[in-house]
Amino acid sequence: MDWARFAEQMAEMARDLLAQDSVDATLERITARAVEIVEGCEAAGILVFRDNRVETLAPTDGLVVRSDQLQERLGEGPCFDAALRAQPVYRLQDLAEPGERWPEFAGRARALGVGSMMGFLLYTGEEELGSLNLYARRPAAFTQGSETAGWLLASHAAVAFSSARSADQLQQALASRHTIGEAMGILMERLGVGEDDAFNLLRRVSQERNMKLRDIARQVCESGGIDG
Repeated sequence: MDWARFAEQMAEMARDLLAQDSVDATLERITARAVEIVEGCEAAGILVFRDNRVETLAPTDGLVVRSDQLQERLGEGPCFDAALRAQPVYRLQDLAEPGERWPEFAGRARALGVGSMMGFLLYTGEEELGSLNLYARRPAAFTQGSETAGWLLASHAAVAFSSARSADQLQQALASRHTIGEAMGILMERLGVGEDDAFNLLRRVSQERNMKLRDIARQVCESGGIDG
């Protein structure tokens, strides 16, 4: 591997990831970059657990989705272990060879067309985000250099993922605050009440209907009042 060229690619990738304007765009760039940069990688995806279910994010190929679905059905596999930090880094050279750790998964994944796999836990000092999983259709596609490249990519990717998610959360918070403020203004005008009374009314209705405050506020903005 040309490490000077790789260093240049990593620097370019770091800037590229941080320039994306949403979580989805960031994740799509992470997996696309994996295919571009990591030697032997033909497909990539990010696996996360949400509400005890597996979710595949930004897959570059249907093979990634099928592999994740297989692991969910079997309840075993390298992506599971990476995402749950049981094995933060893994490299499977040949899924045709009998494996002791994931025997059932290895045989079925090979039938799907997976020759070799490699993956990395995505984490920062504060949180674990899932796992970045790389695929090749031929055996022994990944080298030690591939693993080093993948690990560096995953390190940058975790920071970008976390940053993008925080930015999205901030945008959602700002949007919610704006909607709540608009709803308060409508209630103040319609009911002739002050800010505190308008906010307390929104909060009371939110509790009574077991709905989020921002959803009640959105209804007020759309209908011009509180139904009922």
